[in-house]
Amino acid sequence: MIKPLLLLASLFTVAAHAAPQRMELVYDLYRNGQRLGQVTDTYSQRGTQYTLVSEMRASGPLKLLWPGSIRLESTGAVTSQGLRPAQFLHDRSDAPEKRATARLDWAQHSIAYSYKGDTWSVPDLKPGAQDQLSQLYQFMFLPKLPADYALQVVSGRDLNDYRYAMKDGGALTTPLGTLSTLQFQRIVQNPDEKAVTVWVAPARGNLPVRIRVVEDGVTLEQRLARARVQG
Repeated sequence: MIKPLLLLASLFTVAAHAAPQRMELVYDLYRNGQRLGQVTDTYSQRGTQYTLVSEMRASGPLKLLWPGSIRLESTGAVTSQGLRPAQFLHDRSDAPEKRATARLDWAQHSIAYSYKGDTWSVPDLKPGAQDQLSQLYQFMFLPKLPADYALQVVSGRDLNDYRYAMKDGGALTTPLGTLSTLQFQRIVQNPDEKAVTVWVAPARGNLPVRIRVVEDGVTLEQRLARARVQG
């Protein structure tokens, strides 16, 4: 039912504007239901410029799958329409040769990629595009939560069209208490596409409290374990 959801989202429009200046969020990471490790996301803002970093480290028996750490970094500007990324980096500490970089040129509406010594450019960058990391936090910076949210998502090597549908996400137990959530689920056209689901807490400025990615038969899920948010 779209109308009640639109009403619920509109109630928290002010919260979306009251975005934080600094955040440190720690998520427990699960792979196919088994705890894999943790993801630590940090956000900082100086003036209109932001830096968003996500670091994933495995622990326990599954550490053999990811012996090092995976680091994502998004940098750019905060605008009246939310985050506008200028550069996205994807690094693996155990494979530095696989570092991927995407630079977003908003004046030329293009993206310049760099990976394993190769460089190439992709045209047709559209307004409102996000990168792989910033898309998860854009919900906190949008002037209004949309019930149907379409955007381009830039990764380290490609550009994809995403479309999210909003529905009631239910109540989730978090370190911040039991919170009512809205769920944004990517609409996929075929089973080979990456399925992404994000639960945001309107009472906490649309903070992402759970994130699930399903791809190639593997389900990765992040569940908020600790949160420090400064206005």
